[in-house]
Amino acid sequence: MPKYSIVVPFHNEEENVTAMYDRLKAVMEQVGDSFELIFVDDGSSDRTYKLLEEIAAVDSRVLVVKLRRNFGQTSALAAGFDHSQGEFVLAMDGDLQHDPKEIPNFLEKLEEGYDVVSGWRKERIDNFVMRRFPSRCANWLMAKLSGVNIHDFGTTYKAYRREVIQNIPLYGEMHRFIPALASWYGASICEIPIKNVNRERGKSHYGIGRTFRVFFDLLTIRFLLKYMTRPLHFFGAFGALSILLGGVLSVFLAVLKLVTHQHVMDQHGPLFVIAGILILAGTQMLAIGLLGELQVRHYHTASHRAPYTIDRLVRLRAPEEPSILSEN
Repeated sequence: MPKYSIVVPFHNEEENVTAMYDRLKAVMEQVGDSFELIFVDDGSSDRTYKLLEEIAAVDSRVLVVKLRRNFGQTSALAAGFDHSQGEFVLAMDGDLQHDPKEIPNFLEKLEEGYDVVSGWRKERIDNFVMRRFPSRCANWLMAKLSGVNIHDFGTTYKAYRREVIQNIPLYGEMHRFIPALASWYGASICEIPIKNVNRERGKSHYGIGRTFRVFFDLLTIRFLLKYMTRPLHFFGAFGALSILLGGVLSVFLAVLKLVTHQHVMDQHGPLFVIAGILILAGTQMLAIGLLGELQVRHYHTASHRAPYTIDRLVRLRAPEEPSILSEN
């Protein structure tokens, strides 16, 4: 079993695949311990998979995971993590903007005892308006909402202990929140500066639209961190308050009707409707909270469905064994 697993997702990176492999291999061979390289093809439409397959055909330390379609970076990372075997797992992008020479710095921190080591693009060189300013705002909000005091949640360049990353369910675009989710499990986290270099070849797949989606994810992560195991505490509080207000208004209107014999609907129609809506909405919120509790119970008792489907796994094997394993 290898000591280190390096997980790299690729999507239409045919110009960077070979160079990435060469640099990773050179660095990891200098590290000296056993390692494996897990390359995930996230539904590429160019020659990315073909090149990865050629690499796996000559290096038994390389495992290629080919996904059936483009599932997104989080799912690609999840596929890589699920098929990793190393004691320590490191993730990085496949576009050469992450320098493999910095891997020993991550591994050194893991050896010191940290559970998660996160990269920090301290000196960013990308566009200020389109990338740096929105990222700075998002990172500040993430740190405040999650309680994890790191500067750069967005970079994929991170290292983990295997037992930590295995306990974190990944779906949607949750990969950037791994440190926050890991802290919920009690993981120790540190941050190290990394270089931020321009893409050498190919075209970036990131745009301003992704930054806007981060703000919606912030609401999700805040809810998950505080109410993951007790959703009724969130929905129930609003539901109970709504029912209470609706009940008070209803009692007031009932007393008014009995004491003054007024036509409530004629003289206080809007107030009557508001009371009814508050009670109904409160009941629905309580029901949502109870359904959430059932989901939590299901989460802790049922098996998880992977957020991806695999087309094939490719690894160099002995001559009598097949080198391509297909999965349905």
